[in-house]
Amino acid sequence: MTGKRLKITAVMPAYNAAHLLDRVLPPLLEMLDAGELDELLLVDDQSTDATAAKARDMGARVITTAQNGGPGVARNLAAETASGDILWFVDSDVIAHPGGPAVIRAAFADDSIAACFGSYDDDPGAPSWFSNYKNLLHRYHHQTAKRDATTFWSGCGAVRAEIFRALGGFDTDIYRVPSIEDVELGYRIKRADGRILVCPDLLGKHLKVWSVKQAIFTDIFRRALPWSRLMISREGLTDDLNTGKLERLRALVAGLFWLSILALPLSAVAWWAPLATFALALAINWRFFTFLRRNGGLGFALASMLYHQLYYVYSAAAYVWCLVEYHLLGRKDRLHVP
Repeated sequence: MTGKRLKITAVMPAYNAAHLLDRVLPPLLEMLDAGELDELLLVDDQSTDATAAKARDMGARVITTAQNGGPGVARNLAAETASGDILWFVDSDVIAHPGGPAVIRAAFADDSIAACFGSYDDDPGAPSWFSNYKNLLHRYHHQTAKRDATTFWSGCGAVRAEIFRALGGFDTDIYRVPSIEDVELGYRIKRADGRILVCPDLLGKHLKVWSVKQAIFTDIFRRALPWSRLMISREGLTDDLNTGKLERLRALVAGLFWLSILALPLSAVAWWAPLATFALALAINWRFFTFLRRNGGLGFALASMLYHQLYYVYSAAAYVWCLVEYHLLGRKDRLHVP
């Protein structure tokens, strides 16, 4: 166990985030003033609005990327100059909860811990049911995950600066846009025998507003496809977070649900099949369903669970496509995310 007080540098990558700074910066600045944080770096990724000037006026130290390169580039740049022993990454649309530095120091008091991450809170700041569903889904997976993780999350996650630099930071050659660069870093940390800890008390409020179209595009092209390719080519299918064995079973039931709907025009007597398969989907997702109902009511939970069946289908389809791509089409180097 380490004896010295670990210094923490909070790193916030930001692009055109001026409208968010009044909400996301004050909690971190308060932690800095209270001595809980040792440094706060906002990395302006060549914003076209007043992000940099506003952050400076509010009291943050601002550094700027040479050219717009995405949050991975911004975080890597911050790591080059950060003075802290620990790099705490907080996205520019996340309001960090009080007490975060104490949770981080407690986690890193164990010298075997190389990184840790938390989750969103149960009161997302978005106005629509769909945005709340997306943010609550993320919280649910992180709150119910195994405490020892196989991946990393940079929305509200911390890593030892020495290990981060030794591993070369985020891979911004392969992941040229925001994608799964944090997941891939987590795999490298694990291969280097570092432990990654999920800390349920390390919380942030997510302010992102999602549209269905945006979510489907992001889920498929920025998450499911690159993550599937990474697992197939390097790591294998893990039993963690939203890739666990039960999640695969739930995806199968979701597929049966949509197939039963497509079969309705072929057989009028099969009207019961969608009801039965949806009931089965609720049964095997009961903990998640009750979590949604508790946080948004019955109507919200049912609407979310209906969309959730679609989410399972297109995510599973992306994985199957990557298997075909890798094993049958011979495309074994398709890791780049353009």
